[in-house]
Amino acid sequence: MTAAGGEPPASASAPASASAGAEMHALVERLYPLCRSITGDGVRATLEIVGEYIPLRVHEVPTGTQVLDWTVPQEWNIRDAYVADSTGKRVVDFAASSLHVLGYSVPVSRTMPLAELRGHLHTLPDQPNLVPYRTSYYTPEWGFCLAQETLDVLPDGEYEVRVDSTLADGHLTYAEHVVPGQVADEVIVSCHVCHPSLANDNLAGIAVAVFLARALAEQTPYYTYRFIFAPGTIGAITWLARNQERIEQVKHGLVLACAGDRGPLTYKQSRRGDAEIDRVLQHVLTTSERPHSVAEFTPYGYDERQYCSPGFDLGVGSLTRTPYAGYPEYHTSADNPDFVSPEAMADTLAVCREAFDVLDHNRRYRNLSPYGEPQLGRRGLYGSLGGRSDAQQAQMAMLWVLNLSDGEHSLLDVAERSGLPFDTVAVAADALAAAGLIKA
Repeated sequence: MTAAGGEPPASASAPASASAGAEMHALVERLYPLCRSITGDGVRATLEIVGEYIPLRVHEVPTGTQVLDWTVPQEWNIRDAYVADSTGKRVVDFAASSLHVLGYSVPVSRTMPLAELRGHLHTLPDQPNLVPYRTSYYTPEWGFCLAQETLDVLPDGEYEVRVDSTLADGHLTYAEHVVPGQVADEVIVSCHVCHPSLANDNLAGIAVAVFLARALAEQTPYYTYRFIFAPGTIGAITWLARNQERIEQVKHGLVLACAGDRGPLTYKQSRRGDAEIDRVLQHVLTTSERPHSVAEFTPYGYDERQYCSPGFDLGVGSLTRTPYAGYPEYHTSADNPDFVSPEAMADTLAVCREAFDVLDHNRRYRNLSPYGEPQLGRRGLYGSLGGRSDAQQAQMAMLWVLNLSDGEHSLLDVAERSGLPFDTVAVAADALAAAGLIKA
């Protein structure tokens, strides 16, 4: 709907935000070397580190468990993988980067000519200096990923090929963190923990979620906030399968991904398109004057498509910076810690905090003096505005709140119709409620 480019606005880089940005970037750097997948010890190691920042409840779901239309797969773990030439030199080495091995590669230990090996090698001819990210979760296969320029100089001859991995019955691992609220109704925040060394598409979302949880814990939020750290697709499906009996408690939700690149923010609407979270994010992004875009829902992308599947149809949108597959570094070795910026992650965090502040304070009120306009001056409400630089705006907010407080319109409705910032409307509502003119 709107689109623009550029760096996050300077206003998003207050000292506290700058500090959080640096800490989030440090977390990304710490998690980056770990080899994650949809199952395995890499996920556990990732959650162990996250657990140093926020308490987690870790769930282990056995292989073979039926989860909706899916089955929890075998667990994959890897210790080493390489391709070595006739001198023993490793020309492709998992130890150098977890991207070098095809995710979920079955074990192999063979010697073969380059002509045969080529069928198991994955490159990016259009980006010859980058290593791609490739997986084979549900088809038994093995392979390696490397730069095209590396492949181009490999001489013919025999190569030792080794993947020291196991694919066996085990568990799928995911974790939750809950920030208790004043009510049991929940907002879920979901991010995927299944990608290996990819800083933006995976780790930046995890880092923003962690620091968002810490910020909410310092408050007394209205809603209960449930953070879900799970492998993509199968993890979200597993969470939904195991929580069907309480799914009605989920009132709003947000999937976080690609949260650290320098592009403008993108909000992808829920399947409903007019869910409260959709309206809140659009309002926050618009009134903040941040460069941004709003995209309609499509059943492709991240785990919003699981939460928004027709049987659940939850009000869950997705917040990214540059969207899924929308930047050249996507799913390549160029998506490294240098690609994500502390400032961008701080800006993403700030938008989440602003949006959840709106969600938490969005109420419907009833005007207790609805016949004509009540006299505000004798209640000291005009006087309370004296000296404020936004006195006229604050006065208009009071009038709008009074007029639309009919039990049907929320404060977000007021903000949208009046064109006023939500926080100005919420402050006006607090003042009117304190004066006994409106009641939630």
